[in-house]
Amino acid sequence: MLTPAFDLSQDPDFLTIAIRVPYARASEFDVYFRGVDFKFYAKPYFLRLTLPGRIIENGSEQGSYDADKGLFTIQLPKETPGQHFEGLNMLTALLAPRKSRTAKPLVEEIGTSSVSEEGGEDDDEEFDWEIEQFPYEEVSESALKLQCHYGFGDLRSGVFQRLQDEFSDVIEIKNPDFTPAAERRQKRLAAELTKFDPDHYLADFFEDEAVEQVLKYNPWWTDTYSKMMAPLGKSQEQEDHAALVSFSEEEKFQLRKFVNKSYLLDKRTHRQVYYSLIDILLAYCYETRVTEGERNVESAWNIRKLSPTLCWFETWTNVREILVSFGRRVLCYPLYRHFKLVLKACRDTTEILQLGKSAVLKCLLDVHKIFQESDPSYILNDLYISDYCVWIQKAKAPCARCFGCFISPWIHVFFSLNLVTKCEIIEGPADKLSRVKACTFSPSLS
Repeated sequence: MLTPAFDLSQDPDFLTIAIRVPYARASEFDVYFRGVDFKFYAKPYFLRLTLPGRIIENGSEQGSYDADKGLFTIQLPKETPGQHFEGLNMLTALLAPRKSRTAKPLVEEIGTSSVSEEGGEDDDEEFDWEIEQFPYEEVSESALKLQCHYGFGDLRSGVFQRLQDEFSDVIEIKNPDFTPAAERRQKRLAAELTKFDPDHYLADFFEDEAVEQVLKYNPWWTDTYSKMMAPLGKSQEQEDHAALVSFSEEEKFQLRKFVNKSYLLDKRTHRQVYYSLIDILLAYCYETRVTEGERNVESAWNIRKLSPTLCWFETWTNVREILVSFGRRVLCYPLYRHFKLVLKACRDTTEILQLGKSAVLKCLLDVHKIFQESDPSYILNDLYISDYCVWIQKAKAPCARCFGCFISPWIHVFFSLNLVTKCEIIEGPADKLSRVKACTFSPSLS
């Protein structure tokens, strides 16, 4: 069976499903809908959707078929007229999950209360951004080796035991399966200190014409964010925000190819997933800005190099760590190494997060495409990006948007009030930094 291309739209009273089934026999098709279930069959196509709202059969449903386009258009009445269906552009989440051929999972979700107690994604509980602290416990080296996980939600291990040589250009950490997180961070910091080139930094600081040019570039989310911030009536706000971000046909095709999954994440892992998402978005925003939206052969390298999550399998405990790490790497690795680009990428990331999960998903799909077309960066899709593309569709919309609101004041406090400054980002041996600090850290320039 083939899964057809499909689109969903809505008005206050009806849900409209457009299904493209070229070469199907229009005289032989079946449609079933009830509650949140929708099924369509026209050999060799089969589509099964789990809708975000309930529909009903009351005689007002309609259907049509355009033979030239091979397009079925089915209009279904909503059970509650006027209800707004959320997430109609989250195509992967709408597709019913595939049945597992393995044994049943060891953990079964009984109800929301049990998930909430374990710190999972609770529908009603507001995301807790407070950082938990735990007493230090001495762990033996042998035990640490058994705990070396990475990937989305730290769900992967053992991937590189036989593939280290093949993917050595993608990740910087050697033997990630046997390198604890604390050791990865130490090695990353040491590598950044070695890589920092004061001459390159000073050249970009004083000869910044190219940097100023890319700073003027407005990516797609800039205009979208401006529209979101424009005054809206309360009755229109929800619907207008959902329609601000649209997906191209290519992006919709990407979404249909993902396998629908569920992720059981405890509270700490849930927070780390959000932190790593910020790290990846920061790298993506820098890449989009410096290339002015025109991808090139270095795009995959830029994104993975600027994101310690992707090239060092780094994990985070707070936003400060992410911002400092991103700033350090921008001033150490890419072509343009300027502090203004750090600030701009941070503000871009804030805007994307405040636009909500549709904007985040659109960015992740672009990263996925970049990595998929870059050999051997595709391994990072398997480890991180594909899971992010599926997970973000099911994440509660307020979480991503609230997180954008959450990091915005942090960025202001860190940089405007000098809690995170160039001095903190550019740290290293005195002989390498004496000229940099003398030239760039005057009160008028820092």
